[in-house]
Amino acid sequence: MNWLFVTLICAFSVASADAATKAWLQGFSARELTLIRFTLTGALLSPLLFWLPDLSQLPAPFWAWLIVLAPLEIGAMLLYMAAIRDHPLSLTLPYLAFTPVFSMAIAALVLGEQVSPGGLLGVLLIVAGAWLLNVEHAQRHDWRTWLRPLGAIRWEPGSRMMLGVALLYGLTSTLGKVALLYLPSAAFGAFYFAVIGLMAIPLLLLLPVGGARLSLRPALRRLTRRPGAVLAVAALNGVMVFTHFMALRLTEVAYMIAVKRSSLLFGILYGALLFREPNLVSRAPGGVLMLAGVFVILLAG
Repeated sequence: MNWLFVTLICAFSVASADAATKAWLQGFSARELTLIRFTLTGALLSPLLFWLPDLSQLPAPFWAWLIVLAPLEIGAMLLYMAAIRDHPLSLTLPYLAFTPVFSMAIAALVLGEQVSPGGLLGVLLIVAGAWLLNVEHAQRHDWRTWLRPLGAIRWEPGSRMMLGVALLYGLTSTLGKVALLYLPSAAFGAFYFAVIGLMAIPLLLLLPVGGARLSLRPALRRLTRRPGAVLAVAALNGVMVFTHFMALRLTEVAYMIAVKRSSLLFGILYGALLFREPNLVSRAPGGVLMLAGVFVILLAG
């Protein structure tokens, strides 16, 4: 199957899962949403475990990569859920475009890969797009204010949180491809989310947030009050997982992650059409420019 088509399905699925989360699961905590996106998604993908080979035959490096990746994925999802739940999609999702930027930097530090001129151009386009997203903080006739939009990340919590998510995903997308070498893509995605989903339960129960811990029984009662919405979000996320690892198998990490970030424009459109988020016209050019930077990085790769 064509990797580009698979990746576009992946992008649309993740944007739809984000919009469904914001529309139907308001009031749920970030930890409860993380249980949906990991534990329930892992349960829905469990039939794919039928294709899982004998786990005793997997080498030690595979388990080492899994131990490293799992807490990074859970931390990224906690930040992700809090950001899209509490902040405008048009000011949060576009910052995921920094994922391939961080991936390039991580690859340069860890693998010694050099950034090409085209890759550098893509980075500059993404930074310019981030500037445009916050352009209301600058005054056209006062050059001293022109850098304020980038500094605005400091006082836009959702944007700052999503930058953290992009950094974590830059790590997991690079390291995940290494772990994927040991298993078929469908089986790996199901097993990966089954492991993370199981690990997320005790971690989220023990992790105090705001001085309080998550109680499993009340959380399960809350989740069962909206079974249709909860299952829809988990199912959309399941489609994202399946197509994500299928596309990674078919092409390079940089290509797949770059095209997956077309979810940014889907997210901006969802924000305008479903949630009546203002300033679509003023923010859309910034989102388009950031996405253009991602595709320039793709072409440079």
